[in-house]
Amino acid sequence: MGSESGIELKVLDVVRETEDAVSVVFDSCLEFKPGQFLTLAIPSDRTGLVARCYSLCSVPGEPLTVTVKRTADGYASGWINAELRPGDTMRVLEPSGIFTPTSLDADLLLFAGGSGVTPIMSIARTALERGRGRITVLYANRDERSVIFARQWAELAAAHPDRLEVIHWLESVQGLPTQEQLRAFASRFTSYDAFVCGPAPFMKMVTAALKELEFPRERRHQEKFVSLGGNPFGDLDQAEEAAEEIAAAESDDDTAPRVVDEGDVSTPGPVRLAAELDGRTYDYDDWSPTATLLEHLESKGVKAPYSCREGECSACAFRLLDGEVKMLKNDVLETEDLDDGIRLGCQSVPVTDSVSITYS
Repeated sequence: MGSESGIELKVLDVVRETEDAVSVVFDSCLEFKPGQFLTLAIPSDRTGLVARCYSLCSVPGEPLTVTVKRTADGYASGWINAELRPGDTMRVLEPSGIFTPTSLDADLLLFAGGSGVTPIMSIARTALERGRGRITVLYANRDERSVIFARQWAELAAAHPDRLEVIHWLESVQGLPTQEQLRAFASRFTSYDAFVCGPAPFMKMVTAALKELEFPRERRHQEKFVSLGGNPFGDLDQAEEAAEEIAAAESDDDTAPRVVDEGDVSTPGPVRLAAELDGRTYDYDDWSPTATLLEHLESKGVKAPYSCREGECSACAFRLLDGEVKMLKNDVLETEDLDDGIRLGCQSVPVTDSVSITYS
């Protein structure tokens, strides 16, 4: 959620976590859920800004904190690691994302790879402070020097020996984990809710292992981001156009936007909508077939979640309860997500006379 222009936040501190990762602490305690992310506006000489999503590692009620690992040829992560200083200001969108536990009392099986530990830390810390369940973490890294939050994990495990177990998997010692090893590890926790965040191959392997163990879809969660090509901050038209041109020039057939045929996007007239958000149900009978769900809800003054508006992240995701919609673009949801009724609000237009959805 948030205004199109974003929110200006002051940087309180930039904490060096490893040789190539820093935590950025903002002077703000905006409300958020554990596992959610911030969209940051990174200044760029080429496009004015680039927008990047970084997960929060803090506990709700603490200052907003994101952890950013420098990636090879990564402009935004390199700039944050090298240039950002305490006292600087950054523009952000309000916290978003659905990679968050339904219940903090649930038993949690948390998989993290590399910098994917950031939302996992937020989930684990919040559940330990405010929940009652057991938590098991498997954290994979290249070597000991690559481990982000090493001291914090040790302190948490010592403080909660009856509830938290942290297993470090180091490639330098154990080699890369295999699907068979991950399946054997997870087989002890088949009643837990599983969350996985990290590099795409790692997430794919963990998810495959969980599927083999018949973890139901509602207890399997994975976080994934792509680099945003557009400008979700909405006030730099030339920058947005330039970013789109660059993204188009660098894309190939495998990353091209998936657009629905316009002939599929039509209904006889205004659509009836029932939308459940934050414990409240909104009923309208005038959803235009040419407006996305997000656009319609915003026109009614409803603060529906979003971040990129480009179909490139999952911040606006909702679950379809009744009726049908078509997505104009989808670069993030997989087949199993679609089969489970998950859709993107920023890209969904109605194709039936009545639609019922929930954001929970």
